[in-house]
Amino acid sequence: MPLNEAELIAAWEQHTKDEFETRDVESTLETMVEDAYVNHIPVMTGGSGKAALREFYGTDFIPAMPPDTTLTPISRTVGKDQLVDEMIFSFTHTKEMPWMLPGVAPTNRRVEIPLVAIVKFRDGKLAHEHIYWDQASVLKQIGLLTDPSLPVFGAETARKIMPANG
Repeated sequence: MPLNEAELIAAWEQHTKDEFETRDVESTLETMVEDAYVNHIPVMTGGSGKAALREFYGTDFIPAMPPDTTLTPISRTVGKDQLVDEMIFSFTHTKEMPWMLPGVAPTNRRVEIPLVAIVKFRDGKLAHEHIYWDQASVLKQIGLLTDPSLPVFGAETARKIMPANG
């Protein structure tokens, strides 16, 4: 039976709480169907199926999340079996982050980026996550993209979408 709007929101919020607050791999996986997948579009990280996601969440994602990571909600759209969240994802790059910056040593620089999550639900649980962000903005903020002639911006892209600035 499909979830109603409030149940979709509650399922997604439990999933993100398990990822970012309690940082519990098994609780995160409990919010997902067996054949769920996660696709971080800019860097093609994630996994498909619970075994791959257990490895991903347990190695590359949850333990690699900087302690000051925050998600600031901007907008949410909820459909029949899908939810889209627009948010500001902020952190200080104090750890290697294989899911976002594979192979890049910590720079100790602050990063603020707009991030969009498109989440599909099935049987009351998450079926997939498509996560989008501007990787060029991340690279600029950590000092790896330095050519001033390129049309790439940093944290100002996140600040521009804040409600008072849009």
